[in-house]
Amino acid sequence: MANTDVSPAAAPTNVRWSVFSLAFAISALLYLHRYVFAFIKPTLADEYKLTNTQLGQLDSAFSFCYAGFQFPLGIAADVWGVHLVLTGLMVLWCAAMGLMAWAPSVNWLWFSRAALGTGQSAVYACLSRVARTWYPPAVRTTLQGSVGVLAGRLGALSSSVVFTTLLLGVWGLDWRSAVWILVAVGAVNTLLFVVVFRNSPREHPNVDEVEARLIDGDDVLGRATPALGFQATLRSMTPRSLMNLIWLSLQNVLSTFADNIYSNWIPLFLSQVHGLKFKEMGIYSALPLLGGAVAGVTGGMLNDYLIVRTGNRRWSRASVAVVGKGLAAVLMFVALIFFDRPYVFCSILFFVKLFGDWSLTTNLGVITDIGGKATASVYAFSNSIAGIALVAAPLVFGPVSEHYGWRPVFVIVGVTYALCALSWLAIDCTIPVVRETPPEH
Repeated sequence: MANTDVSPAAAPTNVRWSVFSLAFAISALLYLHRYVFAFIKPTLADEYKLTNTQLGQLDSAFSFCYAGFQFPLGIAADVWGVHLVLTGLMVLWCAAMGLMAWAPSVNWLWFSRAALGTGQSAVYACLSRVARTWYPPAVRTTLQGSVGVLAGRLGALSSSVVFTTLLLGVWGLDWRSAVWILVAVGAVNTLLFVVVFRNSPREHPNVDEVEARLIDGDDVLGRATPALGFQATLRSMTPRSLMNLIWLSLQNVLSTFADNIYSNWIPLFLSQVHGLKFKEMGIYSALPLLGGAVAGVTGGMLNDYLIVRTGNRRWSRASVAVVGKGLAAVLMFVALIFFDRPYVFCSILFFVKLFGDWSLTTNLGVITDIGGKATASVYAFSNSIAGIALVAAPLVFGPVSEHYGWRPVFVIVGVTYALCALSWLAIDCTIPVVRETPPEH
């Protein structure tokens, strides 16, 4: 239990920043581990004689489990608590990375990809609930953007620079040895989470009442409240809130479909079209991911600034998302002019990813706005629907790149960005999924 003794001049404890640091590290490591597969695709294609279509099927093994387990495990996080569920997920995903390094055949690679998808499935659902219970409302979207976008993109960036350019290119390690190093880092991160984290500020022995009240702010619903199960959540929804959630999920499908080009295909594109090796491939692939990292900070800050400045939460969030995805669509077509110059092409992708990822912070903010006691479940539901894109994108990008070349792939991404921008006009972050009432005093 948190320390409830309060003196008028007492300074708050700072446990919330330890929790934020943990969440940041988990998000970064998740993407570092997830993006590794994209960089070993050229090697696997040579080692196992795999086509782009077959490599896409391995991606879909990850995506199918990622989408399928996200919703039930998100509900579990709301009901059983983040501490238990997220610990189990982290253990499973680290084990899956080890299985990938050990795998002696394509079948075992398939199982490792499926296990990794399961282990990473509800992690961000858990982190959304952490944001709801551990971040003060006034800075919540900025901190969510830092964890959900900045940290994730820095992790992805590390897969380019640290894993690919440094470990594989400069040090000359084989990819399996490099993966075992990442497994060890993941095990240490899991142990830290188990020791430091608690499900809410008021459950943590080192949080005093001043810090607990600071985290609560004026939002009584932000305090640790009993979670709702799936059936109770459905009974509490109105047709309007259900339709709003469907629109939110639809834009997530479109955004996830476009984003798959960065997580799974850019390194293979640079290898097949421009003949780049690990050193150059890692650096060029890092440029768009760096743009996404910048978006994690600027997008969250822009959301919070506009909400305070205008007093209109709905259109503050929607404007950031519409403008961001719209600019990403335009710039993707500009980048195609420089398709044959990989450095210039990837430099423009820096800005495509920067503006495209603005809406990711908005998406996280909307989920905590409307989610309430069901925040993890709402995130998991939306991302489970987005799993359609995770499964479909590799099955589209692989065959299209193999039979029609890589230009049409990037055209598809640009069109998807434009459709995503339009979908944000229908989303209203002021409509709660579950109608909540403040606790009685």
